[in-house]
Amino acid sequence: MVREDGKRNFALRETNGDESSVFSGNTPRQAALKAARRLEPAPSEGDADPTELRLREKGTDKVHIYEGWAWRETSPDDSPDWMPSEITEANVSKQGIEHIEE
Repeated sequence: MVREDGKRNFALRETNGDESSVFSGNTPRQAALKAARRLEPAPSEGDADPTELRLREKGTDKVHIYEGWAWRETSPDDSPDWMPSEITEANVSKQGIEHIEE
């Protein structure tokens, strides 16, 4: 279901079917990146282990499947004062779409 501002809601599904969190975004990838930033970050991108992220689009039977990983990185030189010196970066790779039957 699309909200008035154009964003859609995606529920993070566990392997047992529980939906623990909801992420919003204009695209499934945007929501997957938000979910990936909550993963335990690795020291660098090369050391990160991909984790499967399954996001069900609210109001539909589509489950978008991504591999996501997160890592620590130093903040940019021109970052504002309130930003910590180390930030969490993330990336995702789409694996496909499944349709659930419940």
